[in-house]
Amino acid sequence: MDFNLINLVLLTLLSGCIAGILAGMLGVGGGIVVVPLLYYVLNYLNYDQSIIMHVAVGSSLLIIVPTSIRSAIQHKKRGAFDQNIFRKWIPPLILGTIIGAFFAVYATFEVLTIIFASIATLVAIEMFLNRKIKKSKILPPKILFQIFPIFIGLVSVMMGIGGGSLSVPIMNYSGIEMRKAVGTSAAFGTVIAIPGSIGFIFGGLGQTLLPPFSIGYVNLIAFGLIVPATLLTVPIGVNFAHRISQNKLRKLFALFLSVTAIKMFTDVI
Repeated sequence: MDFNLINLVLLTLLSGCIAGILAGMLGVGGGIVVVPLLYYVLNYLNYDQSIIMHVAVGSSLLIIVPTSIRSAIQHKKRGAFDQNIFRKWIPPLILGTIIGAFFAVYATFEVLTIIFASIATLVAIEMFLNRKIKKSKILPPKILFQIFPIFIGLVSVMMGIGGGSLSVPIMNYSGIEMRKAVGTSAAFGTVIAIPGSIGFIFGGLGQTLLPPFSIGYVNLIAFGLIVPATLLTVPIGVNFAHRISQNKLRKLFALFLSVTAIKMFTDVI
């Protein structure tokens, strides 16, 4: 009996439940939660340090695909979707994703970990401060509005996230209604996650240090367990959200991200 495989299954399933509850409580996207949880699991099970961040990010991207599609469909049904921005941003978003995937699969453990830890720290600070985004009275130049999605795609795929934490503030600041910004960002998650996960699959082919049931840097155990576990436990998180102060919840999650970032920085050092 392979106890390491059993532990991988159990801990991954637990990670999916935690990710779902946190998503329901805070409304945060899966990637910003799933990546650190998978990082902890693979680290705890003593998989080679050179691949744990790549597997965490690659697996997270594939996990995002069904959840972002489901979310985007629901938002579009409610009219919370900006078709114009979506069409304009698809080409530069895909370009940024391809560039990011190329760099990510060839990046060292240290580089990929520092990128995630740095952005996670910024997200934690923003969540802790809980500042409201003010719409700009002066819209950004068109060229800058085309550069934004390249940056979002590049950073998101290297972090294993759907890009909502980056695209929503930028769209909202640029004058797009918050409801439509959130709905459109869900669709962007699909655009980022599909080519991103494909890149991590092909980029990791031939690796011999991977966890069982991995295709390249994407682990099918993580995908097969975290997706249903997340969907089943989101309602639990929503229920908690109506009982506990949202401000306290956001600060607790900011603390979780801060501790994770510190752990990642120390692992690199």
